[in-house]
Amino acid sequence: MVQQILRRKDVEKRIGLSRSSIYAMMAEGRFPQPIKLGLRAVGWRSDDLQRWLDGMQRSEP
Repeated sequence: MVQQILRRKDVEKRIGLSRSSIYAMMAEGRFPQPIKLGLRAVGWRSDDLQRWLDGMQRSEP
């Protein structure tokens, strides 16, 4: 299976968080780090996001 790279707007839509929430969680180490795609572009691996989502489901009370 080919790994998909998602840009920030796609990540926001997929997980339902705002840009500021994503970057705040990244700073706290609670969200996957993006990969650098170019000088001013980053993206997230779809597999990393899915693992994060799966972990969030497991940690719910």
